Amino acid sequence: MSETDKLKKKGTFQKILDKVEVVGNKLPQPVTLFAILMGVVLLLSWIFGGVSVLKPGTGGVTGVPEDFIVVENLLTKEGIQRIFTSMVNVFATFPPLGLVLVVMLGIGVAEHTGMIAVALKTFVSKVPKVLITFSIVVAGMLSSVAADAGYVVLIPMGAAIFMGMGRHPLAGIAAAFAGVSGGFGANILPTGLDPMIAAFTEPAANLIDPAYTVNPLSNWLLMAASVPLVGVAGTWVTEKILVPRLGEYRPEGEMITEDMNNEVTPLERKALKWSMFSVLVVLVLVAIAIIPSDGLLRGDINPATGNPSMQPFYNSLVPIMFIIFFVAGLVYGIVSKTIKNDKDVSDMTAKSMSTMGLYIVIAFVAAQFVAYFNWSNLGSVLAVKGSDGLNAIGFTGIPLLIAFILIASLVNLIMGSASAKWALLAPIFVPMLMLMGYSPEVTQAAYRIGDSYSNILTPLLPYFPLVIVFAQKYDKTAGIGTLISMMLPYAIAFMIARIPMFVIWIWLGLPLGIEGPIYYEASQQTGENIEVIETQTQEVSQNTYYLEKDNN
Repeated sequence: MSETDKLKKKGTFQKILDKVEVVGNKLPQPVTLFAILMGVVLLLSWIFGGVSVLKPGTGGVTGVPEDFIVVENLLTKEGIQRIFTSMVNVFATFPPLGLVLVVMLGIGVAEHTGMIAVALKTFVSKVPKVLITFSIVVAGMLSSVAADAGYVVLIPMGAAIFMGMGRHPLAGIAAAFAGVSGGFGANILPTGLDPMIAAFTEPAANLIDPAYTVNPLSNWLLMAASVPLVGVAGTWVTEKILVPRLGEYRPEGEMITEDMNNEVTPLERKALKWSMFSVLVVLVLVAIAIIPSDGLLRGDINPATGNPSMQPFYNSLVPIMFIIFFVAGLVYGIVSKTIKNDKDVSDMTAKSMSTMGLYIVIAFVAAQFVAYFNWSNLGSVLAVKGSDGLNAIGFTGIPLLIAFILIASLVNLIMGSASAKWALLAPIFVPMLMLMGYSPEVTQAAYRIGDSYSNILTPLLPYFPLVIVFAQKYDKTAGIGTLISMMLPYAIAFMIARIPMFVIWIWLGLPLGIEGPIYYEASQQTGENIEVIETQTQEVSQNTYYLEKDNN
């Protein structure tokens, strides 16, 4: 391909990216978007108030109001009173709010003492050079325990490491960015994302089954198994596609040296060792609390297994994560002298909370939207009708799950927040797939895959401009087109790797995580299979007609 053709191709691609950016910038911010959706739900509840569908598993009895899910009009006197009197409580009890803030208190101490940054440096610097690319990609995924640390620390460090090895620094930026953002959610460690996502999945599942609970670690095994796969895919793209394409690095002007110092000082190394020892102590104490049958975090005897329930432990995962990060950061800070007194600890937690201001605002409007959606029964009615429609065209099972992954990845291009997107999609797709026999945990896992690999392609990602700034330190002409052209092969490779892995995982019937089933067993509570439910939903139109006729 001639240089003219390359420039022409780059120019066309840049125009496409510019159009995507323009269209994306015209979308409302998440806060405004949820406020608009609140109004939409209220309007739809008024328009479709009284519309009903047959409850799954009721046996198809017609004319019995208890067997139907009816859309509630929220613009009645009673509905408006409920909106105003419940507003504060809806926000205060919004599950993701408390979960995220508690975990971030601990992560804030670990991050601001420098513990997380030093741990990442140590991880990358200790591996052989032949594995350096793989280690950078994997370190990026592991950094999701504190996403900001990955973006701010690991990406520029990846550039410095590659340049120090005589390789193009943009390849180091791309490898780190691919791990931090493209591999988002894949981690061998539990992170704050696990309880956050589960907190949206559970109320969505409750639309169909009010007693259903979702374990925060219900996707842990699948996400952990994805780490080496994504690491290998990212390494292959870097070595086989990106490094040859970028060629030899020839710096312009002064050699950039400020990021070359990746050495961990003796004091930092000592502090990190004591920090890791403190984590080990905490983990031993947790084990003592859950292994014995009469442990502090074991519950009453489970009739199904005959063993004490693990539910108290599962419900304590968020506080345990908080304690681990807090203790690790505290010990590191004391030994490294980044913490001199209790005021330093308070300031670090306050800084951590200050970064959560926008999330708290988003959580307020998202909580109201979720509450309105649940009160109106629109989600339940839409799930039944959607399930009926998909079954009618034969679009079910694995093809539907794959289609949902692709839908999630497309939505991800225009809406960056993982929790905000899931708040929109969960009330629709979780119940819909439950009616088809798939567990909420499967739908959640599918969403998490779709919400990962397309992160690195959208200029709407909050950290996208920051990555461009890092790139421009080494190449003044780097822009959106430069970054997109580097990251597109990673996105394709991660998609090709993770979707087939997900399908094979389901085909083998492997557990997705702790209490992470593949299928929704409650859909067969009468001893019949899911086809009975599908047959019932096909009678919805006739049953709804008779019920509405009676109401009129």
